[in-house]
Amino acid sequence: MNQHEKYMSRCVQLARNGLGLTYPNPIVGSVIVHNDKIIGEGWHQKTGEAHAEVNAVNSVQDKSLLPKSTIYVSLEPCSHYGKTPPCSNLIIDSGIKNVVIGTVDPFSEVSGRGIKKLFEAGCEVVVGVLEKTCQDLNKRFFTFHTKKRPYIILKWAESKDRFLSPKFQKSQIDRQPVWITNKYSKQLVHKWRAEEQGILVGTNTAVADNPMLNTRLWKGASPARIVLDQNLRIPKDSHLFDGSIKTIVLSGKSPSEKPFKNVIFETLSFQENLAAQVCEVLYKHEIQSVIIEGGRQTLQTFIDSGNWDEAWVFTGKIEFQEGIEAPKISGNLVSKKAISSDNLKIYKHD
Repeated sequence: MNQHEKYMSRCVQLARNGLGLTYPNPIVGSVIVHNDKIIGEGWHQKTGEAHAEVNAVNSVQDKSLLPKSTIYVSLEPCSHYGKTPPCSNLIIDSGIKNVVIGTVDPFSEVSGRGIKKLFEAGCEVVVGVLEKTCQDLNKRFFTFHTKKRPYIILKWAESKDRFLSPKFQKSQIDRQPVWITNKYSKQLVHKWRAEEQGILVGTNTAVADNPMLNTRLWKGASPARIVLDQNLRIPKDSHLFDGSIKTIVLSGKSPSEKPFKNVIFETLSFQENLAAQVCEVLYKHEIQSVIIEGGRQTLQTFIDSGNWDEAWVFTGKIEFQEGIEAPKISGNLVSKKAISSDNLKIYKHD
């Protein structure tokens, strides 16, 4: 690893501190180096607050060193006025002449313009250091802006003999889920929920399990709840309609009664290209990432349509012998690990 890669790796490490806190902005890290020593660093911490480059510059104690320093940033510095001034202007005004960038920003308001502004101001600019790593860091942001859909993560838990649930369960009567995984896996899922913008379930899951779909086991914002309900079958007293979290109901018809508080209804055609239609609606609502939590029919719909990017598959130690089978998926297995008594496999779409 050369010097540029070493400091860019630190930018990536810093950027990850902002995961789940900066939507709709990307997560970005920045370091400032003078004579092979880091003299300032920062990351984008929250939407509407200072960007990574601003925090890095502000952290430098001796500002006279800036003109003789190099700034590293994982994503192209912005060049437009949003909730904060352009970071490319800040770099120029600070007198920094050497700029190393991980990857170009895909957002049309920025893409290439920040780099162009730096060049025109006389800066030496290097682009593409750890480029793939920096793009993967913002896979949600890149997918949203290049594919015009959210980054889609499939998640389910299956028994040791590959069932999502037993053939019959007492919990179907009192609307409680059958837990397959242990408490550590459940907490990990809640941590992951806090990092994404949306979470989606189908009608059968909403009716049978009465899920809350929040982050009660982890500190962090709960994602927007999305539910497929073609014929408006979900009971009105469900947790999904408690008004605590923005909820989007994707239905085949409009409700006859006044909508619930904090609940939005969107009409879809359930007979054709359902996954693609869901992606269009979520893109319209500016949701950059979504966890699809099932059940089987919903998960398989996204798998078969090719509209997925990752899959998190938990396997518990319980066996059901018969019941609802787990989805069938083929992809690139990128990770496998034990979580106490559970096993977790993570797949990426080929």
